[in-house]
Amino acid sequence: MDSPSSPIRLPASLEASKIHALPAAAYYIADFISEEEEQAILHKVETAPKARWRQLTHRRLQTWPSDLVKDTLLGARPLPAWLEDPVVARILSIPVSESEPNLFASSPHGRPNHVLINEYPPNTGIMPHKDGSAYYPVVCTVSLGSSLCLNLYKSKEDGALDPEPVWRILQEPRSLLVTTADLYSEYLHGIEPISTDVDISEQTIANWSLLRSPSPYQDGLNERQTRTSLTYRDVLKVSKLGNKLRPLFKRL
Repeated sequence: MDSPSSPIRLPASLEASKIHALPAAAYYIADFISEEEEQAILHKVETAPKARWRQLTHRRLQTWPSDLVKDTLLGARPLPAWLEDPVVARILSIPVSESEPNLFASSPHGRPNHVLINEYPPNTGIMPHKDGSAYYPVVCTVSLGSSLCLNLYKSKEDGALDPEPVWRILQEPRSLLVTTADLYSEYLHGIEPISTDVDISEQTIANWSLLRSPSPYQDGLNERQTRTSLTYRDVLKVSKLGNKLRPLFKRL
């Protein structure tokens, strides 16, 4: 699916894409997919059957291949081809190091088996949260359509959430953000429900040096449009029973 007009040049290893401002392993690749691939995936998202969408108060989402039940994926159904290619193939093609061939080499299923698609119009966000124990601690997020800031939070010693983010990551369209280890288990992440990200600079954005182009943000602002995110993870528990019960849980 690589476009001749927009060739994708993946790093030789993830070390070249490491966000060094963060305390644990996180990586950012600005041009992970091409503009043509971005539009093709967005078309698939937008034309998915209505039954695939779950409407929340201010946003909507899709879950592939199905929702989790008690932190368990029912049935070992594969992801649809448009969510596999090119994203999963590229994630698995990039070595982490000489001894680790890819991000999911040590995960139970050796690859992502679950994708959550979130749509964020301007003025829409998500409260600070952790992803929980249902997943292998590697999160790969592809952003489509628009840029926005992801905030990382840390709890205080008394357990209360510090309302000020400790880091901010700017996610551009067509980028891949990977968080692992303590950034997955110890920190919370969230998105402010605003129309414009402010105070954007080399001093405030952890992945500034890895951005495709910092020039659009030289005034310190990012005017949001609708951003769609694809979050790839490996669900630890997969129930074979789900294959037999598939007709009961099937969503078109």
